[in-house]
Amino acid sequence: MTIFFLSLVLSSFLAGAQTPEPAPQPKSSPPNKPSFIPFPILFSQPETGFGYGLAILPVYRLGADTLTRPSNARLLLYRTTEKQSAIQLTHNIFTAGEKLIISGELSYYYAFPVNYYGFGPGTALDDNSKIQYSLLIFNQRVLRRVVPHLFAGLQYRLTNLSDVRINTGTEDGRPSPLELRPLRERTQTTVSSGIGPSFLYDNRDNILSSFHGNYLEVSALFNGGALGSDNAFGRYQLDARHFQPLFRSERTILALQLLAQFHGGYVPFRELANLGGASQLRGYYEGRYRDRQLLAAQAEVRHHLFWRLNGAVFGGIGQVGDSLDSFGEGGLKVAGGGGIRFQFNRHDRLNARLDYGVGRGGSSGVYFSIGEAF
Repeated sequence: MTIFFLSLVLSSFLAGAQTPEPAPQPKSSPPNKPSFIPFPILFSQPETGFGYGLAILPVYRLGADTLTRPSNARLLLYRTTEKQSAIQLTHNIFTAGEKLIISGELSYYYAFPVNYYGFGPGTALDDNSKIQYSLLIFNQRVLRRVVPHLFAGLQYRLTNLSDVRINTGTEDGRPSPLELRPLRERTQTTVSSGIGPSFLYDNRDNILSSFHGNYLEVSALFNGGALGSDNAFGRYQLDARHFQPLFRSERTILALQLLAQFHGGYVPFRELANLGGASQLRGYYEGRYRDRQLLAAQAEVRHHLFWRLNGAVFGGIGQVGDSLDSFGEGGLKVAGGGGIRFQFNRHDRLNARLDYGVGRGGSSGVYFSIGEAF
């Protein structure tokens, strides 16, 4: 989903123009006081029409030492002229001394429309149909520090998919690809509930916009009837990222990511791995390609231009398939593009970014979001 935070950027721009560069922080300072001032947001997209709402983006530090990285949260509330609405709350909390990392999401989408192309690596643009659903997402992860930079713990994820509707068939008059899924996915509420272990190595200098360090997450999620899930399936994920300055200067940063997601068992269509969107393979519609298995890699070069403005160029490659053997079908998905970042919080390096990405087959997208893609 593409969201244009026009009022947010304007407000930050005007405020930033009058705010001097913050003084260097002492080695020991009191915890930051987060700001809960809401910003108005405006956006538009073909599926929803014009939308409006509010955003709250607090950044704060728990602990009196600068070794504890800043925590952050994001709360979005919006409504559209097509009478869709959503509430999104995400958070990343580092307790004092980084003894715990607590992260998660609580979101609700009401009558939200999406483009659905079916599943598999060989779907075509003509396979697109319009569907909509209401969706509740609750995801929570609690990790405890084992040794410096290494954390281990549990995660729980609940999704409740309801009111699924097929608004139109494909552009050439064929039934929606969703008709190929089991009837129960289209006629009743589908609950997915799973729990599993999560292991994380994270020595990034800043989680909002990293200059140095590595991030490696290995996790598993087991959904089953004992947890209230309508379907039994497992999800296994690896997310590896690397950040380093180029040319011996922090003005230019190289960011790399490798993402792998594998599923076993029966996976509802909304829980399949998918390519595209504002975070990976920008240039493809989010969920343009869905299937049980996914591999993707992307690289981004971020360069400070002047004042609060940074530029970026990026590229990515990925594939989905029912199994690893089917990754050769449909051709690899390749995307690339560039963008601008506006650093409206210089102290914590929190950016608003505007990206334009292009994929194969005439696919493209404009993305305006808060924070880096990865």
